[in-house]
Amino acid sequence: MPTSRVNLDALIQREDFDVTSTDGASFPVTNTLQLSDLEPDRIVYQLLRKPDFQRETADWDPKRVAELIESFAVGDLIPSIILWKSVKSGNLFVIDGGHRLSALIAWVRDDYGDKGVSLRFFQNFIPPEQIKAAERTRKLVKDAVGSYEEVKAAFRNQENSAPELVRLAKNVAVMAIQLQWVLGDAQKAESSYFKINQQAVTIDPTELAIIKSRRKPNALATRSLIRAGTGHKYWSAFPSPTQVEIEKTAREIYDTLFKPHLETPLRSLDIPIAGQGYSGESVKMVFDLVNLINDVSPEMWQDKPKVGRRKESASIDSHILPDDENGSQTLKYLKAVKKVATRIGSLDPSSLGLHPVVYFYGATGRFLPMTFLAVAAFVRELERRDAFGKFTKVRSQFEEFLLEHRDFVNQIGHAIYGGEKRLKATLLMYRVLFEGLTEGKPTEDIIKQMQSHLELRYLTETTPEMKEYGKDFSTSTKSAVYIRDAIDKSLRCTICNARLHSKSISFDHKERKHDGGVGTPDNAQMTHPYCNTGYKEWLNANR
Repeated sequence: MPTSRVNLDALIQREDFDVTSTDGASFPVTNTLQLSDLEPDRIVYQLLRKPDFQRETADWDPKRVAELIESFAVGDLIPSIILWKSVKSGNLFVIDGGHRLSALIAWVRDDYGDKGVSLRFFQNFIPPEQIKAAERTRKLVKDAVGSYEEVKAAFRNQENSAPELVRLAKNVAVMAIQLQWVLGDAQKAESSYFKINQQAVTIDPTELAIIKSRRKPNALATRSLIRAGTGHKYWSAFPSPTQVEIEKTAREIYDTLFKPHLETPLRSLDIPIAGQGYSGESVKMVFDLVNLINDVSPEMWQDKPKVGRRKESASIDSHILPDDENGSQTLKYLKAVKKVATRIGSLDPSSLGLHPVVYFYGATGRFLPMTFLAVAAFVRELERRDAFGKFTKVRSQFEEFLLEHRDFVNQIGHAIYGGEKRLKATLLMYRVLFEGLTEGKPTEDIIKQMQSHLELRYLTETTPEMKEYGKDFSTSTKSAVYIRDAIDKSLRCTICNARLHSKSISFDHKERKHDGGVGTPDNAQMTHPYCNTGYKEWLNANR
């Protein structure tokens, strides 16, 4: 499991560049910034802003944040921060160096994503992974240089303080952060931001896509969902009732996808259906999910072809995804995602209650984003074909096949380059498996049918690989052992015989209430929500 990142997004306020304004040319204010200027009551700190489209300041791990703070405290060179001053508002926008500046502010405020400013910013919704990263960072900083308050106290009371702390305090008192300035209007500032951030350390492609399509419903839906409707309100220009509904829907989806929080090594099968909510890969997965469920292709939200470039087809321009002016499309996109997420795993009567260990995690407990997306696409296909009844009838066999042939997903990942192609190949595997089971074909014939497709021709049944192990059990080994033993003993639905997940258990009357059944323990059985409702209706209709 990758190290959680430190979320410093709350420490510099966001604001719209307002590039359509007639803002005049900016001018430099000063060439340096003292650390004391970052204290909360200082004018400079109060003027600092980030462009509203800037990626979340949550890319650094605890070690990197602590190293930046230590480097500044001991007098090492720190790259310049690039700012732009808005003549219209007077605010100072950070064009480059947001993480560096935020790390220093975190030290000053003792807020590494878990206190004061962050709690207000995230409306007290701080994921456990974010809290752990903050605590880890605070400890590293304390061990390296001490807290900012300790350093300040040492400067004021040098005679009674440790010599090393006094030395650091003197450094901090005189060290300055070097500044560079972008000269020009707001359009020039935005252009500079993209040029700078696509050089050297580039922006992640997903983050760049979200930034460039920031006013479109797919990006807005992703922004709201990934933070459960908290944090910076990218949707603040929409009418107040729409804002409230966006935040409510985003929180509901987040809870369905990412709760309970994932802990490793696994010691429980009560795990989230979509992996860790606070991670780098979750942003890409959510963006891909929003686009997949709402039939949005890259051509629809990426920049239009420039003048003079040959248009691929007249239909592309006619399907360009427009900006969302009032929030209605963003809300529509969120509701579409909620419908699929609810169908995958929830207590709603429509829920299939798919067990995450069977569908979305590997043998060692690693979440598989591409597999999750393929299952989401498969579920949506079942709904469009009104085939949930047929699926439930063969569901137990479907899941046993997936568990017995876990390596098929890995083989697809190794053989096919490109996320979209892997998704399509995995989805094809599910289709062939479903159709084969529905037709009553044996496993051997189904595998041959899979291999007959060009995209799946390489699938082969394998034996476990021989692997060298150390003396200690790794996290993945512990998780693998738990999954191996626990999944065999997991509860099963008394109707379809597939495994039950704790998030999606319904209690069914063996003898129906209208036939005289009562609410006694002997008359109760545990089922999937859909098995207790829709599947019964389907069986009655198909007898």
